[in-house]
Amino acid sequence: MLLKKEKGQLIVLSGPSGVGKSTVIAELLGQRPDIYFSVSYTTRKPRVGEQNGVNYNFVSREEFERMIADDELLEHAEYVNNYYGTSMKAIQDRLDAGIDVLLDIEVQGAAKVKARCPKALFIFIIPPSFEELSRRLHNRNTDSEEVIQGRLSKARTEFKEIPNYDYLVINDKVANAVNEIESILTAAACKVENRSKILTQFT
Repeated sequence: MLLKKEKGQLIVLSGPSGVGKSTVIAELLGQRPDIYFSVSYTTRKPRVGEQNGVNYNFVSREEFERMIADDELLEHAEYVNNYYGTSMKAIQDRLDAGIDVLLDIEVQGAAKVKARCPKALFIFIIPPSFEELSRRLHNRNTDSEEVIQGRLSKARTEFKEIPNYDYLVINDKVANAVNEIESILTAAACKVENRSKILTQFT
């Protein structure tokens, strides 16, 4: 018998621009509809095909700065001249209800979450090679060469933060990356502290 969890697991997923996080997350959520994906707030403009409230909550810079001032965000960071942040209340309500919550955030934000939520699972996604990352960024056809070089330079900086994460997932094929994340979540659910409720009958 599966017991309802007392508390949800907070899962933090990071990786450089172009590594394929969005595709991996979409596939993971397709397999695990019980996971709540926390939609970040951002001041950047929507890309083609992105929907407000689905990919991001798109807000003005003024509104974002109000949220910072009112301490409504678990974390926030400025990345390529745009703000990104996570609503504290939306996450806490679900964790308290026993629902797992997935955050897709960059390394600055992840460090802030770690300081406030040390029991979260921290997963970093990397490409199979740096050349492959460059190829994926070029194939997106959404950025100028200057922006792409900026993203690659940023990726090198982000890779230095990998030792601060618990797990490293290689996105060579989406299905493989999703399987690795699934394995991590299964292992986390089996931790003694996450199964303390069932232990009461044995003590």
